[in-house]
Amino acid sequence: MRRNFLPRRNLPWPVMPFEPKILIFCAVAALAAWVQTLTGFALGLILMGVTGALGLMPVPQAAAITSLLVMVNAVLVLSRGWRDVDRPALRLILAGAFPALVLGYFLLHWLAGTALGLLQLLLGLVIAGSAAQLAARPALRKTRSRPSTFCLAGLAGGTMGGLFATTGPPVIWHLYRQPMNLASVRVTLVATFLLTQILRTGLVIAGGGITRSLLIGAVVAAPAVVFGTWLARRFPPPVQTATIRKVALGLLFMSGLSLILSALGRLV
Repeated sequence: MRRNFLPRRNLPWPVMPFEPKILIFCAVAALAAWVQTLTGFALGLILMGVTGALGLMPVPQAAAITSLLVMVNAVLVLSRGWRDVDRPALRLILAGAFPALVLGYFLLHWLAGTALGLLQLLLGLVIAGSAAQLAARPALRKTRSRPSTFCLAGLAGGTMGGLFATTGPPVIWHLYRQPMNLASVRVTLVATFLLTQILRTGLVIAGGGITRSLLIGAVVAAPAVVFGTWLARRFPPPVQTATIRKVALGLLFMSGLSLILSALGRLV
């Protein structure tokens, strides 16, 4: 008999395509895609942070759907900018991210089955900490960092990606310090998100985690991501990207703080 070594979780999330929770999730997905298209980050962080803070669905399901939606946004972005990807940097990041993502994925399902309060607290700390980290702009280096540092950034990002489908913050911080042009940084980040979330989605499929409710959530929310991406490209707002970045990070920090307080109330 074939054995399945990946965690199998059948956490119920009874959802219909047009119930309030999924409609709110779609609105958040459109906003997150809009912000990511303009700034190069935040889709996964916003989705996981707001979804967790509002209790729209269990964390494993939210992370699985976020992976699918990150891929939708990444394909749209890379359809135009893939030539600017910094391939040496991408290879080094993925060398650290892939094994760490697998470990993070198993850790998520272990915590989901044994310590939901701790899982919620960890998500809150990741979201709030990432917002605080990204709010402080890293100093630009004059020379490129050593190859090992790209692997370490991928290692940290992969662990977060496996847990919460949010590979970005450590990798974002590291790439924005490099003497690379902005377009290359953004598409290299998007390529990282795409490839890590392909791996994560493969783990979800192998573990039997693709449920009817998860598919409904992904199918209904995907057009919202497409719309948010198109809207940002077609009608960029008449404000500076830095302003959008500050608002997004403020929203993330408040979401993370809400999760932390709620988790502490559950644990105490």
